[in-house]
Amino acid sequence: MIYRKLGTTAEKVSAIGLGGYHIGTPKDAGEGIRIVRSALDRGMNFLDNCWDYHDGESEIRMGRALRDGYRQKAFLMTKFDGRTKEAAAAQIDESLRRLQTDHIDLIQYHENIRLEDPDRFFAQGGALEAVLEAKKAGKVRYVGFTGHKDPLVHLRMLDEAAQHKFHFDACQMPLNVMDAHFRSFGHHVVPRLVKEGIAVLGMKSMGDGNVLKSGVVTPMECLHYALSLPTSVVINGCESMERLGQAFQAAETFKPMTEQEMTKLLAKTAQPAETGMFEPFKTTAQFDGTAHNPQWMG
Repeated sequence: MIYRKLGTTAEKVSAIGLGGYHIGTPKDAGEGIRIVRSALDRGMNFLDNCWDYHDGESEIRMGRALRDGYRQKAFLMTKFDGRTKEAAAAQIDESLRRLQTDHIDLIQYHENIRLEDPDRFFAQGGALEAVLEAKKAGKVRYVGFTGHKDPLVHLRMLDEAAQHKFHFDACQMPLNVMDAHFRSFGHHVVPRLVKEGIAVLGMKSMGDGNVLKSGVVTPMECLHYALSLPTSVVINGCESMERLGQAFQAAETFKPMTEQEMTKLLAKTAQPAETGMFEPFKTTAQFDGTAHNPQWMG
């Protein structure tokens, strides 16, 4: 496994992280637990999760996996959906109970996908107040935000943070071979994160399989491309031991792509990427959990 610094913090995290959503996918809960423990045993220490994944089942499985000394091996991240102080605080506490831990290493404001979401985070009585209280109480260590819709919303969040003199430790977004051509987080958000010392967390390197449907790239190309960007972690969904093995293979065979290799790879994806067809999380509401369940936001 490759290890990288988490932005400007002193934390060393695995360059490939384990996606939390897919832990809840196997019908057998034991399989999800085996995936988490195998990942940690082999050196993948960054764990992703979210309060709403599979109605909490992903966190429950991960919590069971983190017993028996495994919590000490993990850099644990989860996300919350609450837009109000009350909703965010309740979700953070519920995540702690499910994950069977007294602290979360990185907590993230989930689905920053609407132009008003940054305003909600920083508003009086908003989610930030809950996060700061949780941090003061030792329940969380670092703070970040995520989103998959449009780089404009991420940039608004960074602008709002600057106005409120608040520094995020991490930021998560889709980074893949299609993103480079269409409403690109890689072009518009990543340079600013690097400049501000905020850890870049890449997700959807294969777009939940949608990028692969283009037929022009392989899983290994997708992972190596995302790893070649200035990412601290590339979060990869592994719903089986086979997929976990693929993630480790990507780390073991990784060499940073040269500019020429990157240009050649992106040339293959330019035409398929034009309309966002293979990034439905940007162009449809299919992946917008908080849109389908507005009650989660409080």
